[in-house]
Amino acid sequence: MRTLAYGSWPSPIDAALAAAHDGQPEWVGFVGDEVWWTEPRPTEAGRRTLVRRRADGSQEPVLPAPWNVRSRVIEYGGRPWAGALQDGEPLVVFVNFADQRLYRYQPGGEPVPLTPVSAVGGGLRWAEPRLMPDLGEVWCVCEEFTGPGPGDVRRVLAAVPLDGSAAEDRDAVRDLTPDGHRFVTGPRVSPDGRRAAWLAWDHPRMPWDGTELIVAEVTEAGTLHGARPVAGGPEESIAQVDWGHDGSLLYASDRTGWWNLYRDHEPVCPREEEFGGPLWKLGQRWFAPLESGLIAVVHGRGAALLGVLDPETGEVVDAAGPWTEFTAALAAHGDRVVGVGASPRSAHEVVELDTRTGRARVIGAAHDDPVDPAHYPEPQIRTFAGPAGREIHAHIYPPHSPSWAAPGDELPPYVIWAHGGPTSRAPLVLDLEIAYFTSRGIGVAEVNYGGSTGHGREYRNRLREQWGVVDVEDCAAVALALADEGTADRARLAVRGGSAGGWTSAASLVTTDVYACGTISYPVLDLANWASGETHDFESRYLESLVGPLAEVPARYTERSPVEHADRITAPFLLLQGLADVICPPAQCERLLERMRGRQVPHAYLAFEGEGHGFRRADTMIRALEAELSLYAQVFGIDPPGVPALELTK
Repeated sequence: MRTLAYGSWPSPIDAALAAAHDGQPEWVGFVGDEVWWTEPRPTEAGRRTLVRRRADGSQEPVLPAPWNVRSRVIEYGGRPWAGALQDGEPLVVFVNFADQRLYRYQPGGEPVPLTPVSAVGGGLRWAEPRLMPDLGEVWCVCEEFTGPGPGDVRRVLAAVPLDGSAAEDRDAVRDLTPDGHRFVTGPRVSPDGRRAAWLAWDHPRMPWDGTELIVAEVTEAGTLHGARPVAGGPEESIAQVDWGHDGSLLYASDRTGWWNLYRDHEPVCPREEEFGGPLWKLGQRWFAPLESGLIAVVHGRGAALLGVLDPETGEVVDAAGPWTEFTAALAAHGDRVVGVGASPRSAHEVVELDTRTGRARVIGAAHDDPVDPAHYPEPQIRTFAGPAGREIHAHIYPPHSPSWAAPGDELPPYVIWAHGGPTSRAPLVLDLEIAYFTSRGIGVAEVNYGGSTGHGREYRNRLREQWGVVDVEDCAAVALALADEGTADRARLAVRGGSAGGWTSAASLVTTDVYACGTISYPVLDLANWASGETHDFESRYLESLVGPLAEVPARYTERSPVEHADRITAPFLLLQGLADVICPPAQCERLLERMRGRQVPHAYLAFEGEGHGFRRADTMIRALEAELSLYAQVFGIDPPGVPALELTK
């Protein structure tokens, strides 16, 4: 074991390697007996392709570049494809990102457009398609812009003809529901085809605040009749709805303070853990009913395991295997369950569980160690005490290398990672971006600050009207606790985050002296403008719960906005922004930079053409990661080999 200062260790995990392994498989589903899913391609301009796994185990991407299977509904998107067998062959419909049209595709042929392009505002968008072959239609969520503004939009359930007759004719698309709610999820149709269920909610609520479960009758003509709410409300979040194979209504509700499962409105497994989560993308699935009557579930407290629930006894049997974290991406067919799982030693993989045998195995996107796993971090699950003694959950990744150690009297620098959302959480999984730092001798602490999911509604509600306070305090408390216990160097602490995490990072530099520097990616920086038309419709009223109604507490918006207090920022920082971001637009960064002008605080601004909210292109991710490391090198006085210098201006 050789000795070298923390942060200066040579590492085989470079930025290109981390970028190549960014992203994860998503939107798994069955087409007959075959499993299909979407998969990222960072080196192909960040597109997502559709992957087919045949019955013999062979795999192939079925749509070449530039096809990009991704929906922009509510900007965060939703399930972008569906498939079924037609005359024994796959028939697939999918959303193409570039034009947001819905396409029909059969292997061996070319995609055929099913929906038109609209020149109005953000156009026509689609999500959560469901094939209805008896009607010759695909049912889905339609998001239609009616004017130039982000709020000029309507969302309904709609039926699109499969024959392509609506490809140039919007009038050929049949609305299934009126403009009754601002937001809707896709319809789930009962096994007998007679009923449909979906979720709906309205401003100012977010779906984790309160949703309604709507049920309607499906007529022989393929219309929805007698739509009525049967569960949910302003203070009850229903995260998912589906039908059991016996026709029972299944849903995940947090009416007790935890997202638990209900069957025909009766709890089937009451526990203080989560069987649901925040609905950021339409079509997320935390449970999937099986033909046997059992229910596959993603569940846990502070983590998310894959299990099989017996609704008669309430017993859950978890799948055996190395995976400690599953995403909300379940699909079921017969006795088979497919999900996306990961662990601290493996990235996200497509996992199949045979519920008859209990055997779980990787069937797609198999993790393959690109370097010796000895270079991976060894995380710790920790709980810290915050202000007023409140618990703060975090994952600590100490510096780790199989070849290098630091001098015995040196303490390592640490970077505090604030996750996005903020109604979300940081999962404990292998992330080569984290390993990029830890393998060089820089520690990372992921903080699931108050407001994060996975710990019940009470923990989630800590952030109500406290955004910019509780998140900042909790991150600082973890940072200082690590310093106080001798784990981290108090003089070499940094904070970083993207989106809502970018907000927390910027707010931390404004309101605390804990950090020597910070990395701020595609952030919210100006609350008043963000809440007054500078963001998209889905989150346009989010701040009413996070900060308070703007009309009632305007001073709070001013006091907490980093852009209003640029004079308080004294620590160097790096600002990263996608120029095509409509969620956190570049104007927010530009406003902050203008107010930093002439203040003699070292900083850098990197803006990337073609990138939206969250970076997807390999070259962008490489540049951003190397710039971040260079910032820390300059501020912390370390010398990581092979990293291009970031020019800091004043």
